[in-house]
Amino acid sequence: MRSHRSRSRLTMATSTAPPPPAQGEGLNVIALISGGKDSLFSLLHCLAHGHRVVALANLHPPEEYEEGTEEEEEEDLNSFMYQTVGHQVIPLYAEATGIPLYRQPILGGATQGKDYSHFSGVSNIGPGGSKAAVEVEENATTAPAKDHDNDETESMIPLLLAIKRAHPEANAICAGAILSTYQRTRVESVATRLGLTPLAFLWKFPVLPVPSHSMDADAQLLEDMAAAGMEARIIKVASGGLDDSFLWTNVADWVGKERIARSMRRFGTVSEKGAVIGEGGEFETLVLDGPGRLFRKRIVVEEKDRRIVREGGGCAWLSFGGARLEDKEVTDEKSEAVEVRIPDLLDGRFVRVLEDLNKTSGEGAEKLLALLSLDPQQGLWKQEGTPQLGLFQSPNDSKLQQWCFFGKASSSSSADNSSSSTSSSTIESETSSLTSQIRQQLQQLNLSPSAILASTILLRNMADFPAVNAIYGALFDAPNPPSRVCVACGDSLSALAGGNDSNINIAIYLTVHTGFTSKSSQPDQRRQGLHVQSRSYWAPANIGPYSQAISIPLASLSSSEASSDNNDGPRLVTIAGQIPLVPATMTLPHAKSEQDQRQALNTQLALSLQHLWRIGVEVGVQWWTSAVAYFPADDTNVVGMPMSNKAKLAYKTWQSAHQWSSKVIASSEYDHDANSDSDDNDSDENSDEDEDEEDSDAGGPDLWDRKFNPLYKSFAVTNSSGDTSSGGGTKLPDWSILSNKTKKNKNKRTTPPFFAAQVSELPRSAGVEWHAHLGVSKASSKSVTVLESSLMDGAGGGNDGRVVEVHQTVIRSPVSGSSHGDDDDDDEDGVKNVSSGRRPATLLQTILVERHTAGNSSSSSSSSLFTGLDEIARLATHRLISPEQGVAEKGNPSVSVRYVDTGVYSSAGLDSGVPVVPCASLWSGNGEKLASVTIYQSVFE
Repeated sequence: MRSHRSRSRLTMATSTAPPPPAQGEGLNVIALISGGKDSLFSLLHCLAHGHRVVALANLHPPEEYEEGTEEEEEEDLNSFMYQTVGHQVIPLYAEATGIPLYRQPILGGATQGKDYSHFSGVSNIGPGGSKAAVEVEENATTAPAKDHDNDETESMIPLLLAIKRAHPEANAICAGAILSTYQRTRVESVATRLGLTPLAFLWKFPVLPVPSHSMDADAQLLEDMAAAGMEARIIKVASGGLDDSFLWTNVADWVGKERIARSMRRFGTVSEKGAVIGEGGEFETLVLDGPGRLFRKRIVVEEKDRRIVREGGGCAWLSFGGARLEDKEVTDEKSEAVEVRIPDLLDGRFVRVLEDLNKTSGEGAEKLLALLSLDPQQGLWKQEGTPQLGLFQSPNDSKLQQWCFFGKASSSSSADNSSSSTSSSTIESETSSLTSQIRQQLQQLNLSPSAILASTILLRNMADFPAVNAIYGALFDAPNPPSRVCVACGDSLSALAGGNDSNINIAIYLTVHTGFTSKSSQPDQRRQGLHVQSRSYWAPANIGPYSQAISIPLASLSSSEASSDNNDGPRLVTIAGQIPLVPATMTLPHAKSEQDQRQALNTQLALSLQHLWRIGVEVGVQWWTSAVAYFPADDTNVVGMPMSNKAKLAYKTWQSAHQWSSKVIASSEYDHDANSDSDDNDSDENSDEDEDEEDSDAGGPDLWDRKFNPLYKSFAVTNSSGDTSSGGGTKLPDWSILSNKTKKNKNKRTTPPFFAAQVSELPRSAGVEWHAHLGVSKASSKSVTVLESSLMDGAGGGNDGRVVEVHQTVIRSPVSGSSHGDDDDDDEDGVKNVSSGRRPATLLQTILVERHTAGNSSSSSSSSLFTGLDEIARLATHRLISPEQGVAEKGNPSVSVRYVDTGVYSSAGLDSGVPVVPCASLWSGNGEKLASVTIYQSVFE
């Protein structure tokens, strides 16, 4: 084996590159290309968005593959990360496109696993951060990324550094990842270290909206390539459905696409997500031509220069003995335009949601918007079908804990900063102090930062966010940091100080799993995450230190080590707050005139909720336990709209998204009253077929793993019920996981609890931010029970006239020894009898919604403000516990988060020791004011 040294080779084009865009119109992009269809098509999308491609970057096989003997060329490198077949043709792309080409040999091997950790003491500032880029450049040749000394991913570093030296204006990088988390996360790892904005416009392309005439979402990508004028020919096959007769087939052609689909149907692989476009390694391509805006010349490979190499096992590829360029005729200026289909911003579900919002005024939607129509009752009652839970797990013993950290600033340093950014030194010192406290508490419990599942950051001023983000982000040195919600509370944040003169500029609340200890240097495989940092059409990129979603198995909360190590069964999902950014541009949709302001808010409501939905579907969420929609107090986008109307619109958005089905879209007789009997009866009985459009490989291995990882060679895509026959897919909502009484509660489908919170500011000056408190995934049939009731509070020291609604959600693990979805021991409501087997863990979420009435008072001391509410939560929890347990064994539920209207409770109080979100106002879905909303969690075994 020869030794290799890093080297970059520049191939200069004979013609000039496209002129740069005007200031602020686009990015200067380095395009990672392999010669394959995806990387070149992604480049076309960059041009379509007005970005300038300043350089092409390619990694090729080492010298013995590139310049070896014919015998040595009989084997493809088969890189996990890079396409290498056809590498002999790559040098022609410089002259063919007129864009400089840089190349670097691939050094090292492949690391299996989807997530990639690149941290080696280098500060991760994110795109545009110069410090990280400088440190990486200084250490590129001497300090490989931690634990990845021989990983081929690191070959990108010297290549991109060479390009940046030649093109210092470069500030972005694009790649062709479609469904491969393995590829995307590695490109993002390198990009963030070098201060480059990652672009992956094809990410999740097969699940995005397609034209109405399209019959196959997967194959639509190939049709889009054909429409753009691409010529992409198969140069490698590695699938039982494709043999060497498919080599040199043009996939960007209707005939070629249909031939591939027919063959895969015969072998049963066409139903696998991404198979028709080669995402599972079924085939690889070489692009020979494209639109004139990109390809000035076409690449020609004569038949005599193509030789078939058969590796065995159904794998065959083409080796090229020569290739040449051919001039193209430019007939008119239209050939310079980049015309690619950009997916619609909203999919079918949220197109209908937006249409409903635009048709109905906030004042005229009372019938649809009623959250609860229950009359106040004296006390809690036992509902029919109420589950009997197991042994109560004391909050002190619970592995799921809430940690609260409050910044402390003197009144003199903060009193004059209520309407502008806090002084940099003050907010940075407060944040540094909080992160130090967090590190210390983690170390005391032998926990790593990966034990943090979710965080809520409350600021006084949103302008402080960049300073806070840089310090907060330094906490995390592994893939998939916790999900995060961030809002600015303005002067309401003073309520956390008990209303005294000492102001607070920041508070950080953390959800921590104390069972994820630092006993191993390897990440805990029970904790799974989704962290997409690339711009795409799918959902906004999370370029900061927070993931879109983090999930853990419910079983991990058990006190039994044998049960807690179980990675099966239901999973609990935390998801980041979602604001209505257009994913491809990361900008907000704004109103063009005052008349458009109402519609602009509707668009923001639908778009941000779609982001939440898409992330949920991707990680397999079947049900949301509850949600809050944050609104800013000073919303310049919607002048004069009362907060009550905004709350109504938000709830209508939330309800419509849950009631939507593909059948509704197809019907011309859509009934706007989603609670009508006819709609309910049909939707309940046919709920299993309602959301077939929600296809996803959620919960399964990465497609790149399926290609290379032996553990997944026989993987079959499954749906949420474990059925491998239908091609899979997650349904959200999945009504089958709810018990029977829940699905037909008073002849209407249950919608998870919702409320709206008014704060001071939102990130990016957004008009709304959606936050789902908890998602449930991988739940079996009838394993979730939703209970609702309402009462008049007389338990907290006399009848003070307060009205409290109680919403409870029970999430159960299958009984040990029972098969998945086996209901033989169920009662009529799908609730397992405790005596039928051992229950590993059950989570109970209790939500108390306190209505705003004359009885609300903030005159009590801060320590006793919520004593009555906590007593109601205790009683609501105890009614679900087996009567055999003693009072001491039952314990009290713990507060997960409490939202308060500071106009009612002006002194929330630090001494409460629970996460409190102080709000300017709180609202129900029907536009009624609320005094507080408290979410409790309890674990049973």
